[in-house]
Amino acid sequence: MDYCVIIPARYQSSRLPGKPLVELCGIPMILRTYQQCIKACPKEKVFVATDDKRIRETCERNGIQVIMTSSDCLTGTDRIAECTHYIDADVYINVQGDEPLFNPNDLEMIISKLEEFPGEIINGYCEVRDEELFRSGSIPKVVFRPDGRLLYMSRGPIPTNKQQGFEKAWRQVCAYAFPKDSLNAFSSVPKKTDLESIEDIEILRFLELGWEVRMVELSSESMAVDTPEDIERVEAVIHERGLLI
Repeated sequence: MDYCVIIPARYQSSRLPGKPLVELCGIPMILRTYQQCIKACPKEKVFVATDDKRIRETCERNGIQVIMTSSDCLTGTDRIAECTHYIDADVYINVQGDEPLFNPNDLEMIISKLEEFPGEIINGYCEVRDEELFRSGSIPKVVFRPDGRLLYMSRGPIPTNKQQGFEKAWRQVCAYAFPKDSLNAFSSVPKKTDLESIEDIEILRFLELGWEVRMVELSSESMAVDTPEDIERVEAVIHERGLLI
């Protein structure tokens, strides 16, 4: 199945302006994410999608294919949907640009599932082992059917018992595979759907539009950079894993 990998990268960020170009141990974050992706697939299949010329110039200096997209995209998934006008593929795999520690094995896993679940949206998940993460409003938690199809995703602590205690939970890993038709349906909606808007979770738009989402277990090594405090934490892991260059 013909696929491409797209890394959306938006310069504006309320919590960390210029996030894709923030240097982590001397290397811009967007470049680190790209380097992790090309460990799993040919670089000819990997693109960065941005609306900012500074990000484009950084990518071009490092030999990365770039697609310029609109600054009016509501979400990163809308940015991926816009890329369907410039790249013809059966499936568009989204790896978030703020995942400099993204595990290449996770991308290989998603690619391996494309033939198994043709025409389905695929999203990653992993187990939550820490109650602090379970309670965190910045981490989407997922509940799904025994066959892996998504039931719901929330920033709230789900699933929980009558005492609202933490027993077992799973969180989203922000790597996705979208069939072209699903992206066309997603971008045809002029504004965020109700649950998507309340939770601020893009995958919920697909559920609200009637699409099935297949959840695939991935590693728990992903570590997004959302705040200045995350930079020090991620740089420590970069040193620990020997990813300095």
